[in-house]
Amino acid sequence: MQKLFDDSVRLLFDGKPEASALGFDSLVQARPDMEPHLWQRGLALYYANRFADGRRQFELHRTVNPADVENVTWHFACAAREAGPEAARQAILPVGDDGRVPMKEVLAFYRGAGPADAVITAADSAPQATRRDAHCYGHLYLGLHAEALGQTDLARKHLLLAAGKYSMDHFMGKIATLHIRLRGWDGAIDR
Repeated sequence: MQKLFDDSVRLLFDGKPEASALGFDSLVQARPDMEPHLWQRGLALYYANRFADGRRQFELHRTVNPADVENVTWHFACAAREAGPEAARQAILPVGDDGRVPMKEVLAFYRGAGPADAVITAADSAPQATRRDAHCYGHLYLGLHAEALGQTDLARKHLLLAAGKYSMDHFMGKIATLHIRLRGWDGAIDR
């Protein structure tokens, strides 16, 4: 099972989200008990344009990780791409307290209860040791939201910052890089 998981993640980062999603589907078929834990599958489903399946994956993941704002953002993105932004806002998942900066502001923004500027202000005020990471996350989720609303130029601006100036060598930092590569924006990275 570990090899199937690792291969599915590798396929995602190789820019093959459809193959990655199929790998994760095989994993779920073999081990249905693992499905709620596979948030990575939700990302593959998003990039494979399987938005209804992605939405369901993030709803399942909430049952094992109820305090993760990132889960809310990806669920919103899938729901918006599937049924439109207003339907996505109505279907925002409940979430517990996620203490990471700037997740409180990201959540308020996705709920329509706070401005995008608050996400960047929170990232700016993060401790120096985590400020770059906070900006990576902030710009990633502002960009994802813009893409979900069909605001391509704004999505591109934020995602280029997440993958460029504020790039991080962790899973979600690599997702920002993957995102711009899949959209054909990688030639515009300013590091």
